[in-house]
Amino acid sequence: MPAFPTAARRALDDAQLRRNLHHATHTIRAKRARAVAEVDQWERLRSNGAAIKDHTLTHLDTYLTQLEESLTRAGASVHWARDAEEANRIVTGLVRATGTDEVVKVKSMATQEIELNQALEQAGIRAWETDLAELIVQLGHDQPSHILVPAIHRNRAEIREIFLREMGQVGVGAPADLTSEPARLAEAARGHLREKFLRAKVAVCGANFAVAQTGTLVVVESEGNGRMCLTLPETLIAVVGIEKVVPTFADLDVFLQLLPRSSTGERMNPYTSMWTGVTPGDGPQAVHVVLLDNGRTDALADDLGRQALRCIRCSACLNVCPVYERVGGHAYGSVYPGPIGAVLNPLIRGTTSAVDRALPSASSLCGACFDACPVRIEIPDLLVRLRTRVVDEKRGGLPTPEALAMKATAWTLASPARLEGAQRVSALAGRALRGRERIGRLPGPLAAWSDARDAPVPAPETFRSWWKRERGER
Repeated sequence: MPAFPTAARRALDDAQLRRNLHHATHTIRAKRARAVAEVDQWERLRSNGAAIKDHTLTHLDTYLTQLEESLTRAGASVHWARDAEEANRIVTGLVRATGTDEVVKVKSMATQEIELNQALEQAGIRAWETDLAELIVQLGHDQPSHILVPAIHRNRAEIREIFLREMGQVGVGAPADLTSEPARLAEAARGHLREKFLRAKVAVCGANFAVAQTGTLVVVESEGNGRMCLTLPETLIAVVGIEKVVPTFADLDVFLQLLPRSSTGERMNPYTSMWTGVTPGDGPQAVHVVLLDNGRTDALADDLGRQALRCIRCSACLNVCPVYERVGGHAYGSVYPGPIGAVLNPLIRGTTSAVDRALPSASSLCGACFDACPVRIEIPDLLVRLRTRVVDEKRGGLPTPEALAMKATAWTLASPARLEGAQRVSALAGRALRGRERIGRLPGPLAAWSDARDAPVPAPETFRSWWKRERGER
């Protein structure tokens, strides 16, 4: 996976991708604005959500212990996973123990994060995604590019082609007369998935929230596929990030107002499924909950970075981000793209890889992400903090061209005389290039900077000389 600058350059060459993203993000953005405007105390609601999350994260050990006790008391089995490898090993073992070789899945960012589908496939277990967008991604042999709408980069014509080409290879095929109408595409997906719902013995899901007080897990969704997965199979396996815990059932009141308005622009999501352990004779008779760390405690240990764990995966920050709108989600190299991905990935994965070191710079720092975030995560501040961390880690050894340029700039700005001298040189260059508006491609290592920007021609006269000429004084 290339780092963001390389991946973004490729994405910018795809005009169809940019049109798809522009249409989708602007549609969701407008719906969200109308839904949020209906709430008189929206800012107060945001602050309440942030306060609940901060309190929970401060006492996370206590609430996780309480959650485990509540789940066990309700008949569920609790497993702890330190990383992706351990979580995949636990889930694979649980599926094998049932004697089946396939599972149906509810859309889950945690299972995408640990690459569970690939781990199951290596173990000879087929995992069927049942969320429509995830189904499109899976059938298209693609990668998700949005937290809420993983197939946001596809238009209806592309989805029709995927359904016609792929569905019949793995189950009930799409009708030969399938059109690009949304109702026909949904009908084809419904027919394809129904067979898998009725056959599956095991389902895998995530959870939007986990209530420590009662051991209740909560999944919110829009299509009803999640409810099918959560009720029909005999065994249910939930992979839940440890930051999803909330103290009490009453806390859900705040988040079930914030989440649907911020994600889909709806007052309430169409399906909210809650389940607490095992109920004899009703629903799955074996429930397993895998509580996943996978770098979250590293983020928790960062006094400023821990606020990223407030994230409720609504994707509002993606839909307002000018960078995401132009390059899409694949450029970020993670299942968590956009502004929240640019902070969350380096916090939980570290900054040892080129992909994660580049992410804090994948932003214009315009601040729109903070304004849209329903739990008030200070994403711009976190990005600056992470940029500092990346620069500090690169200190020592041979300096980069960027570091040399910054040192030269600091040396120039430290002296009024040196700054005035530099301005005179700049004005001379401006007079030499009179008649042109842009410099174009700069030579040598400066080309990397000018390739992505329009460098304007310097002014032919400095402000100091203009002031002296006009006012006759310095």
